[in-house]
Amino acid sequence: METGTFAGKTAVLAGGATLIGRATAAAFVAAGGHVVIADIDAEGGSAAAGALGAQALFVPTDVTDDAAIDTCIAQAASAFGGIDYLVNITTSYIDDGVQTSRADWLRALDIALVGGAMFAQKAAPHLIARKGAIVNFSSISAHRAQPGRFVYPAAKAAVAQLTRSQALEFAPHGVRVNAVAPGWTWSNVMQGLSGDDRAKADRIGGAFHMPGRIADAEEVARAVLFLCSDAASFVTGAELPVDGGYLALGPERADNAIAALMV
Repeated sequence: METGTFAGKTAVLAGGATLIGRATAAAFVAAGGHVVIADIDAEGGSAAAGALGAQALFVPTDVTDDAAIDTCIAQAASAFGGIDYLVNITTSYIDDGVQTSRADWLRALDIALVGGAMFAQKAAPHLIARKGAIVNFSSISAHRAQPGRFVYPAAKAAVAQLTRSQALEFAPHGVRVNAVAPGWTWSNVMQGLSGDDRAKADRIGGAFHMPGRIADAEEVARAVLFLCSDAASFVTGAELPVDGGYLALGPERADNAIAALMV
């Protein structure tokens, strides 16, 4: 986005201390906006806001705590005069497949689904007043069966449906609601799984993505900013894949199976 695109605008980023959150915050600030980084990670959130200067504010926020969400929204509005955008990045990777306990199911959904719904509910007056936008985070996992995973794909599918329902509810008030559905992205979880080895992540994940690599966090951030911008003024209720063609590939992935059959 061009410098100044979001001048005078404020975005609250739930999960803003994550790698994707930090990239999104930096993109908003670079385009002239203010950001409120809402995250349970106090150390990471403070560092993220500190790196962006006066245009950023960190508010320690547990998305499973309604009082904490209220405090975050109040501080955001007080610091920057209002809220134009809500970006729900927060998620949970609690998932033991079929063995997942009831307590873990409820905890994961509280973080990955209900937290974002409560943020939208509580931020609604501000978003309506400024004809803003919401961007939720779905995933390619919402659309594919994955071995050993029940909770994460189910939560992301629920986020996608929540997005459609919110879009209908908010449309009469001039607020657009969309979601991004990232593919494999260089993120906190990918960093941890790979032992902080980006080349390894690209080598393994590349087979599932047409460009032969995984996404950068900045590429997902640019999609978020597009959905918040006036360039997407007639886009609502949509789920935008930022997946390098993952969902288009199907089970053949990047292998040319037809050609192999002809050899």
